[in-house]
Amino acid sequence: MSTDIGPWNDAVTELDAIVASFDDGEVTVDELTTKLQRATAIIEALETRLTATQVSVEELLPRVAKGSSDA
Repeated sequence: MSTDIGPWNDAVTELDAIVASFDDGEVTVDELTTKLQRATAIIEALETRLTATQVSVEELLPRVAKGSSDA
């Protein structure tokens, strides 16, 4: 499931706000499921983005190492 969470920092800020609302007891029973679903979607999207970034870095590192050894 792909969820548009916007930029990384915005998503983390939103997730922090959701967690804080849970910690502060600001979440009503009516909001609980919605906020928990949104938090889960953000976490999953961030994990997916982080994994994709890790794969890209692992693919690029050998090229960087090769380039520096040619110099």
